[in-house]
Amino acid sequence: MTAPDLQTARRCPYAPPDEHTRIRDTGSGISRVTLPSGQVAWAVGRLEHVRAVLTDPRFSSDRRNPGFPRFTRDRPAYDIMRRTMIQLDQPEHGPARKAVVGEFTVRRMAGLRPRIQKIVDERVDALLAGPRPVDLVQALSLPVPSLVICEQLGVPYHDHDFFQARSSTLLSRALTAEGRRQSLTELRDYLKDLVAKKAAEPTDDLLGRQLAQGGDPDDVVSLAFLLLVAGHETTANMISLGVVTLLERPEELAALREDPTRTPLAVEELLRVYTIAEFANARVAVEDVEIGDVTIRAGDPVLALSNAANHDPSAFDEADEIKLDRGARNHLAFGFGIHQCLGQNLARMELQIVFDTLFRRVPTLRLATPADALPYKDDALVYGIHEVPVTWDEPA
Repeated sequence: MTAPDLQTARRCPYAPPDEHTRIRDTGSGISRVTLPSGQVAWAVGRLEHVRAVLTDPRFSSDRRNPGFPRFTRDRPAYDIMRRTMIQLDQPEHGPARKAVVGEFTVRRMAGLRPRIQKIVDERVDALLAGPRPVDLVQALSLPVPSLVICEQLGVPYHDHDFFQARSSTLLSRALTAEGRRQSLTELRDYLKDLVAKKAAEPTDDLLGRQLAQGGDPDDVVSLAFLLLVAGHETTANMISLGVVTLLERPEELAALREDPTRTPLAVEELLRVYTIAEFANARVAVEDVEIGDVTIRAGDPVLALSNAANHDPSAFDEADEIKLDRGARNHLAFGFGIHQCLGQNLARMELQIVFDTLFRRVPTLRLATPADALPYKDDALVYGIHEVPVTWDEPA
């Protein structure tokens, strides 16, 4: 029987694609789908099964495996760069993660809070000093995480247009193989030059410390690529989506303004609801594995549908409702298992600071374009919004 095409577009920004929900709620919660590349893969939709896939070493993250899920028919472009941490299985993954995990502890993130607050304040200052309406994406959503990750890695922020353009290109589903390879090559060469300079003249930043600890320069380039791309695109999209969601819920937003201790709960719910990197948890079986009542054979591609799992009614009460006081942290927005996102503490903190600061300082902020008319990123591997025009009233 022919497997149906994998649905990638969302009918509603707040919900998984309809087909993902159907897969999750029908029979075993596991179904075959045809990927845009033509591959037939298993799609796993229930929270318990997704967790099982993401913690079972019989499911590999190695993109070199010919059975690994692909979204294009073209030869993968990432073979021109050494594999990143998220492409490594054990035992290689453990030492690679251990070498950098200390940079993202809760304590180290707390030390960054004053600097992040200053960055956010400066961007809000610039927003208020400019014309109205303004695109929030360009004024705030992109600059804040870009500045933060640049300072953390030791990447010159004046190069942000260069790496943001290439990051966006790499995350587009519409890109040709030639375009993807060109963007990746340009970004790799930029980072190789940057790492070489740091090796010659040591710097006290994340990349400099990796080199000082004996890190192989090619591995540091790979790490820089992973953190630079993931460290600003994902958080930028969550800022935009979160602001739109809160502006559409004025009573709940007023409650957050009155009691900012509720913001962390709202951040968790926004992360769960949107699950912007919904196709990041791809795997390939390296042995026969039984999930539920389905046998997945060695070599079979597997997609763990994190967005469907994060709306699983067996795991979350009224799962399709946005409850900003829910505070559930058992969601999969940051993945699960050994590949769970390194930067999740940083992302949470950035989102909390941005929401608290923006809505406190610009209490009359409102959308200049209706939410349902905004250009959502159905064409990207990381969900978000291309542009969010906003305006506000001058203070009385």
